[in-house]
Amino acid sequence: MTYNVLRGLHILSVIAWMIGLMYLPRLFAYHTKAALGSEMDQTFQKMEAGLYRIIMNVGMVAAWVFGVSLIFVDAQARGWAFLATPWMITKLAGVVFLTGWHHYLGRARKAFAAGRNRRSERYWRMVNELPFLAAILMVLAVTTEFGG
Repeated sequence: MTYNVLRGLHILSVIAWMIGLMYLPRLFAYHTKAALGSEMDQTFQKMEAGLYRIIMNVGMVAAWVFGVSLIFVDAQARGWAFLATPWMITKLAGVVFLTGWHHYLGRARKAFAAGRNRRSERYWRMVNELPFLAAILMVLAVTTEFGG
């Protein structure tokens, strides 16, 4: 019962986090068209800050807390060796990537707020898909327990 509740809360946290990781670059793409200091620029800054602070940060922290909790529960049942299986290494590598991407987007949000964005609309549209590609690999690795 505890494991299933933790797993459900982990999944919900990851969904919230992923929403932000995929939506923020899309906001950045639209934001590139706004004139500095304009009403549109200010609106995008508020939307981006709210998304980052309230949805993304909370989702990331909750995903980490519930994910680490699941690791401890799994370790009691399987032993710690499961952490060295290919599927878990793939998942953990994905978590490290998504966490780094999260912080990269945070720095980009601050650059937009300071009027220092150097990336194009095309760039933000292209990188928008990176978290989803990572999620595909991670979900397939976990659900198939590839190499485990």
